[in-house]
Amino acid sequence: MIGQRWPERLWIVRHGESAGNVAREAADAAGAERIVIAGRDVDVPLSATGIEQATALGRWFAQNDAADRPQVLLASPYLRAQETARLFRDAGGCQIADEPICTDERLREKEFGILDGLTTTGILATHPEQAEFRRLLGKFYHRPPGGESWCDVIFRLRSLMDTVALHHAGRSVMIVAHQVVVLCLRYIIEGLSEAEILGIDREGDVANCSVTKYRFDPDAGRSGGLALVRYNAVMPIMAEDAPVTAEPDRKGAAA
Repeated sequence: MIGQRWPERLWIVRHGESAGNVAREAADAAGAERIVIAGRDVDVPLSATGIEQATALGRWFAQNDAADRPQVLLASPYLRAQETARLFRDAGGCQIADEPICTDERLREKEFGILDGLTTTGILATHPEQAEFRRLLGKFYHRPPGGESWCDVIFRLRSLMDTVALHHAGRSVMIVAHQVVVLCLRYIIEGLSEAEILGIDREGDVANCSVTKYRFDPDAGRSGGLALVRYNAVMPIMAEDAPVTAEPDRKGAAA
């Protein structure tokens, strides 16, 4: 019999609200072409609300039995994801208090190339040809110059899931990453179609510090598989009286 090759539990968490989320909302409200953020997107920190959300999520997990807390903590290298993971751990969210945060570059934000930092208004004004390409191809396949399509993100996440299966089978794993990463992981894990995952995307943004949970199902396939328990759940942070936010990512207009 083939042994279990998946985690016993897998949680996928979007980072807490970031300064970039707030700046994007302000730019959209003002009808601006560009989101005003100093420095690189990788270095954008959590907002005060994001800090509160990540801490609240850790406090909620800390009240669970050990089996319902992660043994392994994987995170995007982006500062907002690293801070979310650290605050979650420091609030008692992991089984081990000093659990190391395993940084994996394959969990990074979708790269937007020449559209980096532009709002929808900005894309239409400065790169109308890319807006037209995206309309024709759809967000799943459109790759802006120097950037990635959703398919490109999926390619690297398939490799990530192979690593998770190889090193963390039977364990409890949490991934802290970004909105598109959460959606693309659903596509991979559940074997969804382009139409199905884009339909889920259209239903609404992935909330900051929301939890998507999978549990190992031994009856799924020859060696079992991961079954969705809940998606985009904000109950944990609401239970700790933290605000719920669901702004698109910094470059969400092109996401």
